[in-house]
Parts: sequence; C-alpha cells; structure tokens
Amino acid sequence: MTTDSMNRATETVGMDDVEAMPLVRGELPDRFENFQPSRESSLDNEAMATHGFPGSDAERFRRMGRIGGHMREFVSVVPSFGTDGVDFMVATVAHLFETPDAVHEWMHEVFLRDFEVNVGADIGDNQKLMGSERLEPAGFFDEAVALKALHEDNGRLISVTIVDFRVGRVLGVAFVGTLGDHTRLSEATELAVALEQSIVSVALG
Repeated sequence: MTTDSMNRATETVGMDDVEAMPLVRGELPDRFENFQPSRESSLDNEAMATHGFPGSDAERFRRMGRIGGHMREFVSVVPSFGTDGVDFMVATVAHLFETPDAVHEWMHEVFLRDFEVNVGADIGDNQKLMGSERLEPAGFFDEAVALKALHEDNGRLISVTIVDFRVGRVLGVAFVGTLGDHTRLSEATELAVALEQSIVSVALG
C-alpha cells in the first residue's frame, strides 16, 4: 500500500479501533511463545504525562495532536529472570493523532528527543536513564525510527529496544525489554511488523 492510501484508511479511525490494534498473545511472533499477558491499559494524555519523563505535560501532548492510545504488555514465564541477556518483557502500543504530520513530529520531537535529553536523569521508581542509542529499522510501509534505551534499575542494567513507526494517523510502538546491555532491533522489528499488520487490518476494516 502507498503512504497516501494508508493516510486515507486511517482518516476515520477512532479510539475503539485503536484499542483493537495492539497485539494479543496469539499474534505475538513465535520467539515470544513463552510470554503471558501482564498489563493492558488505555493511555490518555494525562497517563502519558504521569508515566513519561520528568516534566512531561499532558497539554503539550494535546497541542502536538495526540488523541489517545492503548497498550498491551507481556512478560516471560521462563524462570531465568536473573540471567544477563534474557528478554523478559515485550509490549505493543497504538497511538492516535489528529494528522499523519503530527505522528512524524511526535516520533522526532517527543520519542527520540526526550530520550536523548534525559540521559543521566532519574526517571522514577529507582530508575536512571543511562544511555540512548539511535537505531535504523527497516521493512515498514512508511517512516520508522528506533532506539535502545539503557536503564539502571535498582542497581542492575536493563535495555529496552523500541521501534516507532507511522501508519497514517496511527503511531505504532513495539518494545523489547532485556536484562543487561543488549540491543534487540531484529526482535523489536519483528514485533513491530506484526503490529503494523494489525493496525492496517483494523484500519481497513
């Protein structure tokens, strides 16, 4: 599909549609077959600000054209949580914006920029953001960006590889949490591509 056709397909998407877009367990890639649902929530702008970086502002998010979102998270049930290199958490999120241009602006001015300017900051829950490294995702219909964020969590290192991509007015986000300092771009991309397929399927009805 072309970018223009995806823009048209998402013109009438509403929040009920967005809630159906994040992956359910049966839609996860095979590599995550041992993961079980752990959390699901709607994400209004107030929730995004509460759980975002220090100083996050719901009004800023509204001004940038963000309407709302929905998230589903899964955790590994394999008993190896203390092992370096273990992927322990995955999640997919769909966010709805007023325009495709607003999605682009969010990807660069909120997602990438906020991670980079908060390196070294305490981000709550005894966590500190130790580093942010931009990555180059591929294989998407439209624009995609990615990064690896390195956190210190109660004295141990945790990596989160995150892929953001645009489907018209919808921003798709997929991330993989890993113990230690590791990049999971291929795994996060596989998860994101599955999410992209779900977003397109819902948008096309």
